[in-house]
Amino acid sequence: MIFAISDTHFDGRQNKPMDVFSEVWENHMEKIKLNWTRLISENDTVLMAGDISWALKLEDAYDDLKFIDELPGNKIISRGNHDYWWHSLKKMNEMGFKSIRFLQNDAHSAENFEVAGTRGWTDSSSKEFKEGDEKFINRELIRLELSLRAAKKNRPIITMLHYPPFDNDKKPNVFHNMMKKYNVEICVYAHLHGKGHDKAVEGDIDGIKYFLSSSDYIDFTPIIVAE
Repeated sequence: MIFAISDTHFDGRQNKPMDVFSEVWENHMEKIKLNWTRLISENDTVLMAGDISWALKLEDAYDDLKFIDELPGNKIISRGNHDYWWHSLKKMNEMGFKSIRFLQNDAHSAENFEVAGTRGWTDSSSKEFKEGDEKFINRELIRLELSLRAAKKNRPIITMLHYPPFDNDKKPNVFHNMMKKYNVEICVYAHLHGKGHDKAVEGDIDGIKYFLSSSDYIDFTPIIVAE
């Protein structure tokens, strides 16, 4: 089976506990480990769509990535807006993790699916959108298309995005349109916390099945996205 959980926001040696934002985050690392080991076998795949660790440097993210590596299952990790530790694929792969694959401008096979994706960006309708952000949207669209093109032909595609592919009114945006062009079947996204959960969009839209995988939204329990 293929599961998803994102926005784990592990400590990254930064002494940055998440429970300062909300009590639901208290001991969240232990909650994730407990639920993960209860549900996931070594043959399963777990998709993690960004904001993995608060670490600022790759070496400081090592402990968090090692923690993930030692959990059951195969993991595919893509970048979030807080993953400042993210480096070149070469450097990340040289860290020697056995069960982690990093997703960047490419695609990975997972069970009966191809997994593609990118970070995405804030929609232009959002209050977070700033002057000049359009260039980041265009860059992320290019990266998404590179990843989708890298997927093996004639296999269903799952896309991982960190930012929601919707505008401020919950309507599909340009990232949705790109996925529709490539006949994506499933999209896992993240980034929404707290009151942001009101912006969640799930279910089938134009043939794409959407899942919000932010860890506090799913009660720190990996969700099944494909069987």
